[in-house]
Amino acid sequence: MRFVKGHGTENDFVILPDADATLDLSARDVAALCDRRAGVGADGVLRVVRAKLCPEAAAQAGEAEWFMDYRNADGSVAEMCGNGVRVFARYLVEAGLAAPGEFAVATRGGLKRVRLGATGDVTVEMGRPRVLGESRAVVDGRECRGLNVNMGNPHLACAVEEPVAGFDLGREPEFDREVYPEGVNVEVFNAVGDHTVSMRVHERGSGETRSCGTGAVATAVAAAHAAGETVGTWEVRVLGGTVTVTLDEDTSYLAGPAVLVASGEWPAVL
Repeated sequence: MRFVKGHGTENDFVILPDADATLDLSARDVAALCDRRAGVGADGVLRVVRAKLCPEAAAQAGEAEWFMDYRNADGSVAEMCGNGVRVFARYLVEAGLAAPGEFAVATRGGLKRVRLGATGDVTVEMGRPRVLGESRAVVDGRECRGLNVNMGNPHLACAVEEPVAGFDLGREPEFDREVYPEGVNVEVFNAVGDHTVSMRVHERGSGETRSCGTGAVATAVAAAHAAGETVGTWEVRVLGGTVTVTLDEDTSYLAGPAVLVASGEWPAVL
């Protein structure tokens, strides 16, 4: 089985080309691939398959040829991944499956339009964030209140007083299971400048990651909410680099680098 390895601000993925939907990818297979000691190592898997061949994406096939079948590192299925879709788009262009410029990608979180810039950055339209009130989590023994933001997947973005570097996000935070019955991605962030925040994240199914695209947008929404704003551009600094989030009245955009770093064959799965 051939694979490609890529990352967006060090949020890394194993990309599996499967144009004709022939791979029977189990949760165990995904976990084996993502294992950082015994496998390739990644925060998740991006399966590249034609949208028309997947029942869950067939309705989007008229606008997007390719479906991003995203799996978390533990093998669980996820709705969307902001950095993942940017890396997915980079792969499509590098592999000759899409022309440079702007095109659509089908995801479980809906259709996402992507644009590849001349500088190497990839921008994805993330859709309109849904703010669903407030909730709380216990992160590293500290209670944190935050904004419940849905980006096609659930987030709890918490502004904290202490520097985010002081938090241990290796363990899953405690959260309200009634609010998040299927789990939640939890971000902690500090304002560090004008429309600039520093963020760390624990992603459900993957643990702490170096970056999270949907989490960066959720964090920008929470930072804007705290500032009494609804639109604007925010710089979000994550462990793996920096991404830019733009909010307007109708949608949101995530921009940042996306690179492919390796390719090979994996004989141990299937």
